[in-house]
Parts: sequence; structure tokens; C-alpha cells
Amino acid sequence: MRPVEVTSVPLFWRIFVLNAVVLCAATALLLWAPVTVSVPVLFTEAVVLVVGLAVMLVANAVLLQLGLAPLDRLTRQMATVDLLRPGQRLPVAGQGGVTRLIRAFNEMLARLEAERAASNSRALSAQEAERRRISQELHDEVGQSLTAVLMELKRAADRVDDPVLRADLNQAQETTRASLDDVRRLARRLRPGVLDDLGLVSALTSLATEISTHAGLPVHHEFQPGLPALDQQTELVFYRVAQEGLTNVARHAEATQVELRLSHDGERVVLRIEDDGRGLGLAEEGDGVRGMRERALLVGGSLDLKSGSGRGTVVTLSVRIDQEGGLTWRGPEKA
Repeated sequence: MRPVEVTSVPLFWRIFVLNAVVLCAATALLLWAPVTVSVPVLFTEAVVLVVGLAVMLVANAVLLQLGLAPLDRLTRQMATVDLLRPGQRLPVAGQGGVTRLIRAFNEMLARLEAERAASNSRALSAQEAERRRISQELHDEVGQSLTAVLMELKRAADRVDDPVLRADLNQAQETTRASLDDVRRLARRLRPGVLDDLGLVSALTSLATEISTHAGLPVHHEFQPGLPALDQQTELVFYRVAQEGLTNVARHAEATQVELRLSHDGERVVLRIEDDGRGLGLAEEGDGVRGMRERALLVGGSLDLKSGSGRGTVVTLSVRIDQEGGLTWRGPEKA
């Protein structure tokens, strides 16, 4: 005959049996132990009764703690679960009521993670499409208009004889040229054409140069040769994470330098951003970091942040690849 597992017993009967064991033990003690109660109660008898009651209460508390431990674990997991760190599951054993509850909770987490991933994918795809449209309009319309204005200012400056007016027109040309450069830079940030034309390494090199030039922050970059072929979406995820990470360093880290590395080991492609700034400290993750985590999940990757106060921050994006060197979708990785 197969023994009944403890975890297969419903929670009600488990609590009932635990309390029954305690009460039966107390009854047996009163029936067979050479203990009597006088009237009035003697001090020694009162001590025996109090000790016996304490023993029963402690035994009952311990047994209930053991019986309700799975529910405590479930409660803690529900309070701390984060869908941006997928794979958080409780162990399942047996067939009891608590086990069925835990299994249902794990299945609910899996559905929520899948639905969130699908929703994020649609939202980020729409966002990239809108960025592409705005970038194209900035380049084709605003950029061309500023170029035409720049040419008209040059022709006007060449025709006038007044040196003061010519100086004013030349100043207007410089202002227009600076505005045109800003528009082109914004268009590149919205949709990096170099990523589509020349690939990830060239796009990251251009990004590092741009951050160094405009933020005055030295960006040392190192890219391991022989990078496996990645699809367009994965390259875009690597680029956006690098862009957000470097922008955060330039704006908030108070760093003097930052290192950007891209490497692979045959199983994973890893992007690493490390600065020497003030670190994250006790600050909560903002929308930028959560956006990076959402992008990482789109390609089955994992994003890790490590920081200590005054010791800088390290952002690591890791994406698994298959044995042939291409990207493989394996679902969200376990935390």
C-alpha cells in the first residue's frame, strides 16, 4: 500500500490532526501521570499545570509553523515578485491543497510574464516606429529647411558691403549651422542609421564618440572581434541599452570616465558599461533602468546592475546565442 504524503493532505485536516495530537498528549498525561489537583491548588501543582500548558502551546505553535510554512513562503513571494525579473518560482511537491495553490500561483506568474512580454514587444515596436518617423521628418523637413536658410544667409552675406551687417549675417549662419547639427544629432539618436547600414560595432563606436564629444565624458570602448551574427531586433536592444546606460552616466553618475565593452564567449554576447561615478547608492530604479530590463526581456536576455556608493556602477546585458553563432530565443532567463 502506497503511503500518503503529508503534502497531499488538505490544509484543514493537517491543522486538525496537529491540534488533536497535542490535545491527546495532554489527555494521556492527565490520565496516566501521577498528578492530582487539590482544592485549593498547591503551588507545586500550579507549577506543573503551567509548565504543561506552556509545553502544549509551544508544541502546537511549532507544529502549526511547520504546517503553514508553505503559505508563508507564498506570501513572501507574492510581496516581492517582479515581472521584470522573470523565472521566480516556488518549489512544488506533493498534491495537497497548498501545493495546488502554489502551482496555480506559478502558472499565474508564467501567464503574466508572457502577457507582459507580448505587451512590451508591441509597445516598444510602436515606439521604434514612431522614432523612425520623427527622425525621418527631422532629417528630411527640418534639416532641409535649415540647410536652405543657411544657404540664403550665405548668399545675403556675400552681397552686402556693410561689415557690421555682414558680421551679423555670419553670426546667424553659425547659429543656423549649430541648430542643423543639433537636429541631425537628434535624428541619429532617435533612429541610428549607422546601425542599419554598418552594424552594431560601428553604431556603438559612433555612440561612444558622440557621448565623449557632447558630454565631455571620456568613453573608452573595446569590442571583441568575431562577433556572432545577430538579428536586427537584438542589435537594436544592445544599442538602446548602451545609449540609455551612457546617457545615465553622463547625466547622473558624476563620473570622470566610462568603459564600454562588447564581448562573446561562444554562448553569450555580453555588453558591459562601467563607470567610476558615485554609484546607485539607495536610489530606486528609474524608468530608464526598467526600460532597459524590458528591452532585455524581448530577446531573452538578462540585465544586471551592480553598484556601491562611491564605487561606480556596472551595467551588464547578457544575451544567449546558439552553437552556430546566431541568436536563439530561450524565453526569459531565471533570476
